[in-house]
Amino acid sequence: MTSLIQVRDTLALAGRADARQLSHQLNAPQPLVQAMLERLVAMHKAKVIEADDNCLSGSCKSCADGKKCLTISYTLIP
Repeated sequence: MTSLIQVRDTLALAGRADARQLSHQLNAPQPLVQAMLERLVAMHKAKVIEADDNCLSGSCKSCADGKKCLTISYTLIP
């Protein structure tokens, strides 16, 4: 079973990741990873990165697809 420490360590190695990416890397259910990420945020060990920071084109707000590409990413707090 995946532990909170494994999620934290994998996030540290990635630098920035979302629950789907970490779930795939850890071979763990995405809802479990999402809950652990939210716990890390509550413990002030990680923070949410705004979706606009992840946008590759920089035009997500004016994108015709709206918010389809928006995902919530996380990073550790130094």
